[in-house]
Amino acid sequence: MTATDDDRRVDPGSPAVAELPDTEKLPEAVSLETEEGRRLAAQLADEKARHARKLLEVRDLSTQFFTKDGVVHAVDRVSFELDYGETLGLVGESGCGKSVTALSLTRLVPDPPGKITSGEVIFDGVDIMKLSSEEMRLLRGKRIGFIFQDPMTSLNPTLTIGFQIAESARLHLGLSNRAANDRAVELLSKVGIPRARDRMGDYPHQFSGGMRQRVMIAIALACDPMLLLADEPTTALDVTIQAQILELIRSLSDEFGTAVILITHDLGIAAGMCHRVNVMYAGQIVETGVVDDLFENPRMPYAWGLLDSLPRLDEERGSRLRTIEGMPPDLIHVGDDCRFAPRCPYSRDICLEDEPQLTEREGPDHLARCWGTEPGRAWIE
Repeated sequence: MTATDDDRRVDPGSPAVAELPDTEKLPEAVSLETEEGRRLAAQLADEKARHARKLLEVRDLSTQFFTKDGVVHAVDRVSFELDYGETLGLVGESGCGKSVTALSLTRLVPDPPGKITSGEVIFDGVDIMKLSSEEMRLLRGKRIGFIFQDPMTSLNPTLTIGFQIAESARLHLGLSNRAANDRAVELLSKVGIPRARDRMGDYPHQFSGGMRQRVMIAIALACDPMLLLADEPTTALDVTIQAQILELIRSLSDEFGTAVILITHDLGIAAGMCHRVNVMYAGQIVETGVVDDLFENPRMPYAWGLLDSLPRLDEERGSRLRTIEGMPPDLIHVGDDCRFAPRCPYSRDICLEDEPQLTEREGPDHLARCWGTEPGRAWIE
């Protein structure tokens, strides 16, 4: 028998928020249908911390949306790696493919209309693209946590905060109701919610925006994941709360050794939080590198434009902010040219005729997609 939503509702303020009879279980054990699923199950039972050279290896990942107007190439042949415990930033304008990349990594792209059309995502040695939908449930929550952009639409308004945090602990860690509740109280305290046990019976609407985002972080960390995907976790929060949330993510990442992929359009946040940064434009990674190298010596005009658009304290008061002229391209009609060329002040004929590849610039860790800075043919100083 499965508990209904009515069984899980309690009066606001009730400490017995997540109590279900011990005979009530969340979804039954997942049947292992694939070789990769059996490998994943063996890893989950193994206390060994690492099973591969890299925590995450993404190779030629492409995700498309099939609409009545045509096929949208939202993520196009994206490749990158992530070390254990590393923080990687995905930055770029709205609509460049950051969030769809994160959804693709967890196979949460809505289908239809979306579909992951090609590529490999190797997580701790397991190719998650070969897992069945049921087997993916072993990974989400247990090994990969997700902080969504808007907590008010991500949290269930009919269930208490305590239940929503404790749910994944019962499901993935096999904890009893009491132990899961204790875990939820511990996490609420860790993310800075005052009177954590008293707030277990409260509903999402009884929390402020910053507090709801803290609850989302607690849910994402409930099972001590190896990877935390943070999709613009400070959107719509004031500057003071933004700083608190970012510091919380940083400190918890350090404490638990959790790798983080931080999605943001704020380059200042990326500079302060990340070890490496991937700059995305029109569904592609156009520059990647160690954060200090990329910010001090960007080698792609789009990255220059993003940096130049930031306000500076040393500029004359009243001066206008610089912008990147033009609009991002229509991702239904993509050609074999540089996608930034129509907006680039340095473009030449080759930019409009042939697509540049992501190649080395200052070293093997700094790559850019630009003919104008390509070694051996560069015309941009």
